[in-house]
Amino acid sequence: MTKIIKTGTFAFLLSLVAAQAAMALPANTPLAGATNQPIGHYEFCKVNASECGPNGRDDGPLKLTQENWKTILNVNYAANTEFAPMTDMEIYGVEEKWAYPEYAADCEDYVLIKRKRLMEAGISPANLLITVVLQPNGEGHAVLTVRTDRGDFVLDNMRNKVLLWSETEYRFLKRQSSANAGKWVKLQDGRAEAVGSVR
Repeated sequence: MTKIIKTGTFAFLLSLVAAQAAMALPANTPLAGATNQPIGHYEFCKVNASECGPNGRDDGPLKLTQENWKTILNVNYAANTEFAPMTDMEIYGVEEKWAYPEYAADCEDYVLIKRKRLMEAGISPANLLITVVLQPNGEGHAVLTVRTDRGDFVLDNMRNKVLLWSETEYRFLKRQSSANAGKWVKLQDGRAEAVGSVR
């Protein structure tokens, strides 16, 4: 796999965490209780039941090291460049279908393959959470959240750079439960409220 990490990237990561603290936003996305599973994930789970149950023991957020940070960056970059971006209608002839990609991918397909590859690299599924967000234009989108001891990082097919959740332009709606891959939780994205309070 192509190595894309350069000297100083880990230091840059630490500076992002410092910036997060300076903005008084939590490094990990706040949770707000249980919510419904997206229909596409529900259908995916009917076919892939073994991937949609309890995640087993949760030892807490991934302890981020230079080695696993390289793995995260490399998996994100490889998937983004390996599969052509296409809609579900173009690939499968249907509006919504979550599946592992073969030659092309919709946003959910990118998330699924990144999650699978990171699990194969030894990262717990409890720390690899499919996440639904809203883009600034109001359209829905899916990204992979990697839960770490330095915050929640986002793997996105629209960029190769891996950012803290609060550094993205998205509004975070819901994601998989860290306890059970088939259950979902609401997210409390307080950035709009924070901006409103200083105006």
